[in-house]
Amino acid sequence: MNERRVRANGVEFAYLEDGRGPTVFLVHGFPDNAHSWSHQIPALAAAGYRVIAPFLRGYPPTEIPDAGYYDRATLALDLKELIVALGGGEPAFLVGQDWGAGITYSVIAAFPELIRRAVVMAVAHPSQMRRTLLSSPQHVHRSFHWWFFQLSGLPEAVVVANDFAFIDYLWNYWSPGHQDAAHIAQVKRMLALPGALSAALAYYRAMFDPAKADPTLGGITEACDRPIAVPTLALCGSNDLRGEMLEPQKEFFEGPYEWALVEGCGHFPHRERPAQVTRMVIDWLQRPN
Repeated sequence: MNERRVRANGVEFAYLEDGRGPTVFLVHGFPDNAHSWSHQIPALAAAGYRVIAPFLRGYPPTEIPDAGYYDRATLALDLKELIVALGGGEPAFLVGQDWGAGITYSVIAAFPELIRRAVVMAVAHPSQMRRTLLSSPQHVHRSFHWWFFQLSGLPEAVVVANDFAFIDYLWNYWSPGHQDAAHIAQVKRMLALPGALSAALAYYRAMFDPAKADPTLGGITEACDRPIAVPTLALCGSNDLRGEMLEPQKEFFEGPYEWALVEGCGHFPHRERPAQVTRMVIDWLQRPN
């Protein structure tokens, strides 16, 4: 597995790469980075795929852009440009968890010609998330960090306090009982680098503040809400409340859509049940379109 660099959408991205064959992009979430896929990268490479796991914008060693945007259109365009730059001229497979899943929904809606099949984990379609949050206090509580991160200054101070204890709390809250100390410590070291935490929180702040969206990308923002034709598999841990959203969100798909719960795990199924989830991903990617 090699770490490489490429410039896309005005940002220098770092990414992990391994294997040869059809290209699979693995996209991480928060609080995490590309090493989240450490179990899947070698397994997919051994199965005959070329695997690329980018560090998202603002997540070192990817560049933290000065005064950069973090709205959904910008993030979708990042991934689109990465696929164009690294995909070898062919449609790629796309797998995302948490923020990576949120970005995947946008890419497969706005740029379906670039994606053969997709897998989303642990996050529902944005329209389903909005609908559920309006009717479910449980889900509002489950997403408490969204609202907390809207504050100015305080989240940065709280997250770094006591050796980033807030990051330990989130992993334990979302995946109770899962032990992943070495990986979480590596994530903490990344977030401690200058500018990294503010960049990660900027994703959440751009969710609710239209002023933080790139005004030149209105067309992409609209395209992100198109019905999805790309064949998509949605996965969620059986202990993750967000699993309730996977069945009703089928209305946002006009192409093949399936969903499944991964028993006995929470928000990070690819790390909690790596062999099972990897097998499910490979089985989905290998289906004929």
